[in-house]
Amino acid sequence: LKGLVNDVYRHPLIHVHMDAEITDAAGYVGNFVTGVRSERGFSKIKHGAAVIAVGADEYKPEEYLYPDDDRVMTQLELEGRVAEADEGLLSAGSLVMIQCVGCRNEERNYCSRICCNQAVKNALKLKELNPGMDIYIFFRDMRTYGFREDYYREASNRDVRFVRFEAGGEPSVEAVEEEGRPVLRVSAVDPILGETLAVDADYLVLSAAVVPHPENKRIAQLFKVPLGDDKFFKEAHVKLRPVDFAAEGIYLCGTAHYPKHILETVNQAVGAAGRALTLLSHDVVTVSGSVCEVDYEKCVSCGACIAACKYNAISFGDTPEGKKAVVNQVICKGDGLCNAKCPVGAISLKHFTDQEILSQIDAAA
Repeated sequence: LKGLVNDVYRHPLIHVHMDAEITDAAGYVGNFVTGVRSERGFSKIKHGAAVIAVGADEYKPEEYLYPDDDRVMTQLELEGRVAEADEGLLSAGSLVMIQCVGCRNEERNYCSRICCNQAVKNALKLKELNPGMDIYIFFRDMRTYGFREDYYREASNRDVRFVRFEAGGEPSVEAVEEEGRPVLRVSAVDPILGETLAVDADYLVLSAAVVPHPENKRIAQLFKVPLGDDKFFKEAHVKLRPVDFAAEGIYLCGTAHYPKHILETVNQAVGAAGRALTLLSHDVVTVSGSVCEVDYEKCVSCGACIAACKYNAISFGDTPEGKKAVVNQVICKGDGLCNAKCPVGAISLKHFTDQEILSQIDAAA
């Protein structure tokens, strides 16, 4: 990726703000203004579109003796120690991996998707560096889907042992001494035998969950976009608009959306860039003809329409009649929810006014 990173830095039309924080955001499609505080200082950036790609974090376990015992690590930490050629780790006689740490439970009921493949990949790497190492993977379900199933089979053929446990029967870990040697004893109930299996390991690796970025809620509030139940960003439609938000001009990609592999992340990023380019390639933004308008003389400033609008297209503003509901027609999607909510009939949808609808009903009757 170094070449790509250098190309980004050198491009005259790409401005990189390192160590940046979004402080505020306002506007709508084609006319956003975002405040950014970075190593360059504070600046206001005007832009026509935005892509939410804040990524995700690795769950930091509080179980299985982590982080109190330095023999217990996450998969990412394992990769770092392998890259540094940690002699103690690479010469170990046995190693255990535990899957689904921090996910597929009551707090986080989703699957992190990458953990099984990461565990198999790292197990194969350790077998390559130390063929004599005994490796055990404790799992609930091995989800090495697609062509990654080949790596699972290769791991099995290279004597990586897979031990299944069931929900509610997660392994237990304790630090003990066996014949004067300190080991980590990992125990779990085999669902087929119905008996407890115990493995003594020199090292324990936890396949930690992928968790939402801690700033997701704040970013969602700034850009007025939704989060799902798992606190990842939620797309407008999983099949029809997989990289769009309901708010036009804002797109998403990567693990900000949900845990996914690098290829899926890249493909979604290309899709988000394409959607943004489709918007920015036009000189003007064309809005729908069916948008809402407010009769300021009738409006009582109750705010019912503001609460009903899913697109934040309505707000209080100064009018000749005082503080009234004002519609931003660029954002308005014409779904008519505000019409139904208004208690005094002050807001109507162009070409679908109450009089027009009632006339159609009378004609049909």
